[in-house]
Amino acid sequence: MKAFHKYIFCAALLLVCSSAGSARQAARFSPDVARVTLKNGLRVVIIRNPLAPVATLEENYLAGANETPPNFPGIAHAQEHMAFRGCTGISGDQTAAMYAQLGGVNNADTQQNITQYFTTVPAADLDIALRIDAACMAGIDDEDSQWNEERGAIEQEVARDLSNPTYKFLVRLNQDLFEGTPYAHDALGTKESFDATTGAMLKKFSHDWYAPNNALLVIVGDVDPPKVLSQIGQYYGSIPRHSLPPRTAVRLKPVKPDSFTLDSNLPYVLSFVAYRMPGTRSPDYAAARVLSDVLANQRANLYALVPQGKALAAEFGMAETYPLASAAFAMTAIPADGDGATSAEEIKRILADYAAHGVPAELVDAAKRAEIAGAEFQRNSIPGLAAVWSQALAADGRNSPDDDVAAVRAVTAADVNRVAKRYLIEKNSVTGILKPVPAGGPISSKGFGGGEKLTSAPTKPVELPDWAKGRLSGVEVPKQELTVSDNKLANGIRLIVKTITASPTITVLGSIRNQPDLETPPGKDGAQEILEELFNYGTKSLDRLAFEKALDDIAARESAGFSFSLRVLKNDFSRGVELLADNELNPALPPAAFEIVKQQTAELVSGNLKSPTYRIRRALIEGLVPPADPARRETTPATLATITLDDIKQYHAKTVRPDLTTIVVIGDVSPTDARATIEKWFGAWKASGPPPDVVLPAVPANPVGAVLVPDPSELQNDVTLAEELELNRYNPDYYALDLGNHILGGGFYATRLYHDLRQVTGYVYSVDVAATAGRTRATYTVTYACDPMNTSKAQALIVRDLTDMQTTPVTPAELQQAKALLLRQIPLRESGEDAVGGGLLARAQLDLPLDEPVRAALRYFDLTAEQIRTAFQKWIRPNGFVQVTRGPANQ
Repeated sequence: MKAFHKYIFCAALLLVCSSAGSARQAARFSPDVARVTLKNGLRVVIIRNPLAPVATLEENYLAGANETPPNFPGIAHAQEHMAFRGCTGISGDQTAAMYAQLGGVNNADTQQNITQYFTTVPAADLDIALRIDAACMAGIDDEDSQWNEERGAIEQEVARDLSNPTYKFLVRLNQDLFEGTPYAHDALGTKESFDATTGAMLKKFSHDWYAPNNALLVIVGDVDPPKVLSQIGQYYGSIPRHSLPPRTAVRLKPVKPDSFTLDSNLPYVLSFVAYRMPGTRSPDYAAARVLSDVLANQRANLYALVPQGKALAAEFGMAETYPLASAAFAMTAIPADGDGATSAEEIKRILADYAAHGVPAELVDAAKRAEIAGAEFQRNSIPGLAAVWSQALAADGRNSPDDDVAAVRAVTAADVNRVAKRYLIEKNSVTGILKPVPAGGPISSKGFGGGEKLTSAPTKPVELPDWAKGRLSGVEVPKQELTVSDNKLANGIRLIVKTITASPTITVLGSIRNQPDLETPPGKDGAQEILEELFNYGTKSLDRLAFEKALDDIAARESAGFSFSLRVLKNDFSRGVELLADNELNPALPPAAFEIVKQQTAELVSGNLKSPTYRIRRALIEGLVPPADPARRETTPATLATITLDDIKQYHAKTVRPDLTTIVVIGDVSPTDARATIEKWFGAWKASGPPPDVVLPAVPANPVGAVLVPDPSELQNDVTLAEELELNRYNPDYYALDLGNHILGGGFYATRLYHDLRQVTGYVYSVDVAATAGRTRATYTVTYACDPMNTSKAQALIVRDLTDMQTTPVTPAELQQAKALLLRQIPLRESGEDAVGGGLLARAQLDLPLDEPVRAALRYFDLTAEQIRTAFQKWIRPNGFVQVTRGPANQ
């Protein structure tokens, strides 16, 4: 169900080498791909992709959770954190300041067998990111004083993940499927192991494993490979290689079938049946991937449980992939009072039947087409393409992602059936059930104010290294020319087309402006939820299975509703748009499906009303808007019970209108061809009657309030501070608030809230601040999570920092950094087709200029510290928040 949040899932180039980085082997080039191995063993792959003037650097160390010492499962993860605290010749403050001024898009992750550091920067600034990365390969500081501060933050990350029921399931799953091997524990770590970790232990880990001969550097973007290779040789070439410690052997034992139940805070029961599957090194891995896709297909028998009314959702997917083994699971969601064990047995019966009798050959063909088409779409994102190459080379041991495509092409139905027969068996399975547990209702609270008084330390400008100072000291408005076609069709559809030829693919994104709180008839709350689900049941010309087959035949991905989309290969663009339009304009709305969906929606809503997540959302709504506000409308089983199929048909006719619709087409298509295709299949769509009101009224500032939502599964307090601002997206002060928010957050340790709440105190793992504004309303929020004993201390720091923004102009260094962060983020947002298309669609729906990012850049460039102070003083109330806290019940 859409309402259910799914857990799963150019010309040849020449090489010029500098003497510092002369290669052990000659660099190998294919069109747009360069490869070289330096004398010290560092492997380098550069993929030129001119999609946008940006570049992604992804450093892959071939060490992760598998290489951690006994009883210290999180050391690789801790080392990943500490790389941001200081490296050879660069302090943590300098690292944060440089990345902030580069646009702030950088992060890292630790997996079972690799640790990855990745950043996306303007292509012209790639050399700065390379120097920072090389400094960390040369050595990470790992000072005890820095680790003592970072320990608190990483322990908050552990607490966050251990509060997630699906994460707890995966922990238990790995323990059962991979007992006695390094795969049995993931990379996260434990509070106990971190408490015992020292800087010296971290230093040893980095010395052992962070070597150039144990690393793979992947760079993707609009770059000149010979120039980049010369820089890599200069920055990395002198780092010595060294011998690596022996790796822990992985010796798999037979799976011990197990069944367990875990408490959950989700509003439904989840039943999992998991199987150990072939690892990435196995010749059967490609067949296992295809099998996974077959079992996940909406024409397969597992998903059929949904239209049969036996499940709220059903899916199959690969959960973990390691070199010698992987894990896959089937999952169903059923009502909160359902029997998870019975649902698990139904899963086993379906999969055992496939294992015994084989899977449909046409679904194998469909899965292969989808995998091959997916490889084309991977080229439409620079960061995504870097991740795909890193996964293929560093994690899976491939020569390129094309190896996986070739392996999938070679898979036969017999291969898939052989893998199914071998692995989808009872003795190779583990069953897990996540069952909701009762949680207390919301409790009015005085909040967590009145914490200890904390004074602000003087802010010192960060002195950047000489090689970065000149490049990052200035702020420039990005020079971007908007090249789109923007037209209004005869029936009122706004059509925006942007041609990008990165791959022979086309994406269609659409949105119908709507507001169910205003459009739904009285007492019929939930009509839109039912209609959204019924889009999954075919059209008036094609029933559900025939419609899904038509999509499979062209390897297209489609979704209909008030937000709709299509991803299709260029040659099948017209057929894909035909299917999308048929689904959007002529849904079948079959009576039998209506009754099933209505019942499923009622069951889901019944469980949701009792869940902590819903109670948090409801507490925020009731705290922020007046009692009679339309946003307070609520879908309940009682309102759903009154809804008829005629109500749904009338709601569709009233709300699904071309004159409220924007369609963005982006990809390898000309504006002329795109318009002709959209007009061919959407042109006959007509609006009837006056358009409905879809704009909520403005609201006054909210009263102060505090609510605690008990959640026994939480280890932390998850806190949202929110207040209504009496402005909208078009108010000029929005830009001053947004720039101020980038001084408070968005640049990691280089920004005030991260510095105070994470770097110095270790109270939180993350803290987010945002002003979300629409046509008539704006909400200011600060969110964080921490141990209950630190909640008031963290909030006191937040209030202090917001008050400082009102009383004292920000420093010139902070202002310059925030402007650099925002302005350099503008081209970074163009690094993928989805991001470009989504941005165009969002701006169109708010009637903002399509080149709003560049117009906004001019505003940001001219803003002064006094204008920011004045905007915060005028609109922000540091002591005016509604505070909603989700946390342990025994506070």
